[in-house]
Amino acid sequence: MTSRSENERLRDVGEEALVERLIARLPGNSDVIAGAGDDCAIVRSGGDGGWQLLKTDCLIESVHFVAGTDPVLVGRKAFNRVLSDIAAMGGTPSHALVTIATDSDRQVSEIEGWYEGMSAVASECGCSIVGGETAKLDGDGALLSIAMTGEVSPDRCVQRSGASVGDGIWVTGRLGGSFESGRHLIFSPRLREARWLCGRFKPSSMMDLSDGLGSDLPRLIASSGLGYAVDLEALPLHPHVTIAQAVTDGEDYELLMTMSPEKSEQVLEQWNAEWPDLPLTRIGEVVAETEVTLQRGWEHYLNS
Repeated sequence: MTSRSENERLRDVGEEALVERLIARLPGNSDVIAGAGDDCAIVRSGGDGGWQLLKTDCLIESVHFVAGTDPVLVGRKAFNRVLSDIAAMGGTPSHALVTIATDSDRQVSEIEGWYEGMSAVASECGCSIVGGETAKLDGDGALLSIAMTGEVSPDRCVQRSGASVGDGIWVTGRLGGSFESGRHLIFSPRLREARWLCGRFKPSSMMDLSDGLGSDLPRLIASSGLGYAVDLEALPLHPHVTIAQAVTDGEDYELLMTMSPEKSEQVLEQWNAEWPDLPLTRIGEVVAETEVTLQRGWEHYLNS
């Protein structure tokens, strides 16, 4: 077991190192296909040969939204964030549990607005909200935590690992400026697009972009034990966004993936016919070892 230091603080360690330590201590069993470390965990489900996806995520006031934000939009974002992870595995959402923790001075109408937003998104994607928990915070603030299950066929499931040297690095949509524009509240998880890709041109690896390209791309490529080379001039930018913002801002909720070069021409042709208003852009290549690193995006504890 990893030794513990009484003097270490989270701001000294950071999220990734903390998660690595905790994962090393987690138990498992023969039903677990993939545990912690991917967008979702994967477990065997029943006798039909399908796989079940498990995911939990949280939304924190003052980190993911500011006080006074339209509560319906907050609820939609909380639910859509988890759906984005389900999408990154090529899955379909099934059921969700919602935990709310907030101070006792919070207006009831605000919490009802959160649930209105979550319920609307759940209805749109065919996911059931089946329960949860409420709790009181001693101080000001709020936390919305959602645990979700999903389903995916083994032949269509894509994990973060699986990339090979020479694979192209691709991203859907455009990047940068999420908070300034309000897009961090109003976005569509790429559920349909991901299922389309996994059914026709299965990526070799994939994840969703939440912490920024500069943080998420190294995580994706490291899962395959390889490196990356990015053409910064090729990054698809939202209007009035700089390359630096596209790399570090985060909260894009697009799909980041790798695909074999043999698929490039065909996937672009069919993608543009199917999704003409959503760009699919090759931004780089998987290499044996990274030579030029990207500036990191958001990192819990280190950005506090």
